[in-house]
Amino acid sequence: MGSGTEAAGGGLGRRRLFGALGALGAFGAAAAGPAALASLTALASLTGCARDASDVPRGEGETPGAAPPESSSPSPRAPESAAAESGAADPGASRRSVGPRPLYLGTYTSVEGGGRGIGVAAYDPASGRITGRGTVTGVQDPSYLAVHPDGRTLYAVQEREGGAVTAVRLSDRKVLGTRSTGGAHPCHLSVHPGGRWLLSADYGSGSVSVHPIDATGALGARTDRVVHNRPEPGPGQDGPHAHQILTAPDGGHVLAVDLGTDTVHTYRLDDGSGTLREVAQAHTRPGAGPRHLAFHPGGRYAYLANETDDTVAVCAYEPSTGRLAIGGPQSTGATAGTNYPAQFAVTPDGAYAYLANRGDNTLARYAVEAAGARLRLLGTVPVDGDFPRQIALSPDGSLLFAANQRSGTVSVFRVDTATGELRRAGEPFASPVAVCALPL
Repeated sequence: MGSGTEAAGGGLGRRRLFGALGALGAFGAAAAGPAALASLTALASLTGCARDASDVPRGEGETPGAAPPESSSPSPRAPESAAAESGAADPGASRRSVGPRPLYLGTYTSVEGGGRGIGVAAYDPASGRITGRGTVTGVQDPSYLAVHPDGRTLYAVQEREGGAVTAVRLSDRKVLGTRSTGGAHPCHLSVHPGGRWLLSADYGSGSVSVHPIDATGALGARTDRVVHNRPEPGPGQDGPHAHQILTAPDGGHVLAVDLGTDTVHTYRLDDGSGTLREVAQAHTRPGAGPRHLAFHPGGRYAYLANETDDTVAVCAYEPSTGRLAIGGPQSTGATAGTNYPAQFAVTPDGAYAYLANRGDNTLARYAVEAAGARLRLLGTVPVDGDFPRQIALSPDGSLLFAANQRSGTVSVFRVDTATGELRRAGEPFASPVAVCALPL
């Protein structure tokens, strides 16, 4: 995922530029014993967590996996029945859990000091402490991660010139297969809420793709790919750069944020064929470089991080048409001379929003007002790391995780649900070139 500097340089160059600055440190503590790992697996049909392969003897913490060749498209997955069979059908179970929770970590494997694959870790919901559990190998440059709604399968981009997406079964960390996106340097992916389709965004080629998900969680052959060939690239850009793709809360529209063309595209996804039809475009001011969009839980407003011009904007969303109206620029709270806002996270109750500021190395805190229609900047706190590439809240909203790319760490903060204040929860966790943290 790019920065203003990255965008100008194109996909691979921007990744290597920042990835090479990642920490050389290894993932945290010693690998868990078989009993502890079995207990965590039984907790949610998931395994525990990650550290660098240099700390984990082969067969103890690492799970090698070779991507099998592509096969014919599988039948679409039925998430409800699959979840019932696995015992993971209750979506509220993770919020009520008091034991260790899974945490998955994205990295780059092809840069100096990078990781060996997908990091696997566990966090304590009470203290926020992260414990390393191993690495899923066999996945190259897994810079962004997403999990299936039934909690049984993890998906990762492979951010390379020949872009791909990979499925990993969490019960035994088996790599189920890899599929080409048809584009270059995919940097974001998400699972459609129905659980039948995987959506991905290719930064390098400015395209978005759709893959079917079968009953096992594996991916089928790509059903669609759309290249953002209009409008023309924005000032200082060399072409389209799709940076994110997500489904709106109404479930009827898919939105793709393109940094290179200063545009948010809205699509209708055909749930039968897995094809995209564009229905609307929303344009930022020229040169804004939109990077990441996060919806308010009310579904009528969203918050846009503009990477290139260091601003944010409140967007009004119309569920019936999928149209997005982008508001005026607002401050990121950054005081550093150069800053690239990266990603928003909104609390489950919709009361507060947080923004990762790369360069300023802070987390901005906003009060969400007027039922989501207004953001009010409350201040910033140091992220306790260098270059926070991505942030995520725990499912209950009590913890915030920041993946700090250049320092190779994951910072954890306790969230005061009454005031939205962030307080550091212990020391940062060492994770090579940390670019994504996915708490479950």
